[in-house]
Amino acid sequence: MRQEIDGQYLWSPKAERNGARSQFYDNMRLASPGDIVMSYANGKIGWIGRVAEFAFTAPKPAEFGDIGAYWDHEGWLLPVYWTELAPAVRPKDMIQGLGPLLPQKYSPISALSGDGNQKAYLASVPREVFEMIAAGAAFSEDALARGGSNSLTFDVVTEILDDAIQQRIEEDAGLETTVKQTIIQARRGQGAFRKNVEAKERACRLTGITNPALLIASHIKPWRVCKTASERLDGANGLLLTPDADHLFDRGFISFGDAGEVIVSPRVPDDDMRRLGFEQLVRQRFGVSEPPSAWMTDAFQQDQSSYLSYHRSQVFIS
Repeated sequence: MRQEIDGQYLWSPKAERNGARSQFYDNMRLASPGDIVMSYANGKIGWIGRVAEFAFTAPKPAEFGDIGAYWDHEGWLLPVYWTELAPAVRPKDMIQGLGPLLPQKYSPISALSGDGNQKAYLASVPREVFEMIAAGAAFSEDALARGGSNSLTFDVVTEILDDAIQQRIEEDAGLETTVKQTIIQARRGQGAFRKNVEAKERACRLTGITNPALLIASHIKPWRVCKTASERLDGANGLLLTPDADHLFDRGFISFGDAGEVIVSPRVPDDDMRRLGFEQLVRQRFGVSEPPSAWMTDAFQQDQSSYLSYHRSQVFIS
């Protein structure tokens, strides 16, 4: 709890130790910007948070140390702006009124005793639970609504993660200097990686633009989660995209099927897509586009499929 409050986030593994799915971990991807979160630890709720961004893949925070040593290294990071609840509230003291409001399945605490439920992490509860918890304490509603200057964002966190990975590459005595430079250039979509992508992709698949000056060489499986230099430099692990399309793809607001169809996240507001100039994607969502019904691009090559599968399951916000 202390690490997450200080760091302005939540972090969880993606699955149980045995590989089984957990609704509590799946909820990390269901949380949306603006959602309210309560931090329960040591029998008390002492902090209220506002989700600042959609969750994204990130390694276990270094500040966890040996905590959760058996967890997978890779998990979900959910940026949250936290503000203190004073005094802290003990749900157990109000369980008689609180219990009937708690969900029957996947509740964070026992509706009978008020004790924390084993394995519970991020749970969905009715608004009435928050209102009852917060009624007898004070917190900064303005700070919660606005967030703070130190609120984490996707761009800030990924830059920190990329910097850390780059430092490890630079310090790797087993890599030649030229290899290190090539891998680091790939982080920005430059050098050998861009050349490799251009050998496979000729235009932005969302806009059709072919002018190289307007295109970014973007990784399909993000540079920061690639396991090897080969993955980071593989032309099959890249697309040429205009800046707007690159942001949508990198953030998981759009993805692609193997056949070339554009997939749009249902959690991207239609008005935002229109303002970005993607009216056809909005029409596609409601099934009113001209035949074919889906926005199609050329089919992808076979060696691109595994990277696209990773993007659809681990990056795309469904």
